[in-house]
Amino acid sequence: MADDGTSSQIPPTLTRAAGITWRVLILLAGLVVVGYFLNLVFPVALALFLSLLVTALASPVMNLLGRFMPKVLAMVLSLVIILTAIVSILYVVVRSTIAESSKLVASLQSGLTEIRSWLKDGPLGLTDESVNGLVTQAEAWGKTAAEGALSAAAGELGSLGTLIIGGSVFFFGVIFFLLSPDKIWGWVVSWLPSSSRATVDTSGRIVWHSISSYTKGIVVIALADAALVFIGLTILQVPLAPALAAIVFLGAFIPVIGAPIATFFAAIVALAERGPLVALLVIALTVVVGSADGHILQPLVMGRAENLHPLAIIVVIAVGSVTLGIVGALIAVPIAAALYGVAKFVTGRDPNHPYPPAPL
Repeated sequence: MADDGTSSQIPPTLTRAAGITWRVLILLAGLVVVGYFLNLVFPVALALFLSLLVTALASPVMNLLGRFMPKVLAMVLSLVIILTAIVSILYVVVRSTIAESSKLVASLQSGLTEIRSWLKDGPLGLTDESVNGLVTQAEAWGKTAAEGALSAAAGELGSLGTLIIGGSVFFFGVIFFLLSPDKIWGWVVSWLPSSSRATVDTSGRIVWHSISSYTKGIVVIALADAALVFIGLTILQVPLAPALAAIVFLGAFIPVIGAPIATFFAAIVALAERGPLVALLVIALTVVVGSADGHILQPLVMGRAENLHPLAIIVVIAVGSVTLGIVGALIAVPIAAALYGVAKFVTGRDPNHPYPPAPL
C-alpha cells in the first residue's frame, strides 16, 4: 500500500519524462552497437553507401534509356555515361588545380604576407610576437588537420586487399541496385515481423529518396557554385580563376561551409594580386554564392531532401569529421538528412507519409 501511495504521488510529467528517457537511452545504446559493427566492416559499408550514390546518379539515365533498349544494356550505358562524366569532371578539376599549383601557392603566400602586415600596421596593432604566434598556431592546425585526414583515410581504407574487396562490393552493388532494387529491398523486408514490415518499408523508401535527391542535388549545386565563382573572379580579373573555381567545386560537396571556405582562398589570392578592394568584393561574392545556395539552389534542386537547419548541418559535419575524417565530412549530411526524414515519419510529422502506414 505504501508503494501505491508513493507511486500515486509521482507527477505525471515526471513519469512521461522517465519513459522518454529510458527509450532514448535504449535507442542510443542501439546506435552505439550499430556504429561499432559498422566500424568493423567500414570499407564494405562505405562501398555499399558509395554504390547507392552512384546508383542515384545513374538510375534516371537508365530509366530514360530503358524506354528504347533492353534493361541490361540501358544499365551498362548509363554506368558508362555517369562514370565517364565523373572521371571527366575530376580530371578537369585536378588538372586545373595542379597546372596552377605553383602560382596558386605563391599568391596565397603573398596574400598571407599582406594579412600579416595588416595585423601589425593596421588598427589591431599586434606585435611581431603575437602575429608570429597566430601564424604558427594556424600552420600547426592546418598541418595537424591535413595529416589527420590523410591518416584517417589511409587507416580506414586499409590494405590493397581491403581496397579490392571494397571495390568489388561497390561494383556489384551498383549493378544489382540498378537492375533489381525493389527485389533486393523486398527480400530484406520479408525477413522482418509482419507487424513492422510496413514501417520499415516506408522508412527505407524515405531514406532512398533523401539520399538520391541529395546526391543529384549536390552535384548540380557544386557545378553551379564553381560556375558562379569562375564568372565572378573573371569579371573581377582575379588570376587563377579556373583553379580557384575547381577548389570551390570540391569544397561544395561539404554543404554550408565547404564553398565559403574554398572561396576564402580566392579572397587571399585577390588580396595579393588585385588589392584589398577586390578582395572585399570576392568576400561579397562568397556571401552571394552562399545565399544562392541556401535560398535558391538547395530548395529548387534538393527540395525536401536536406530539410536541416544550417547549424545542424555544421554540427553533423563536425561530428563526421571528428569520427571519420574527410570521409565523414562528405557522408555525414546525407546520412543525417535521411535519418531526419525517418524520424519525422515515425513521429507522425511527415504529411506525405502518415504513421502508422497501411500494412503490407
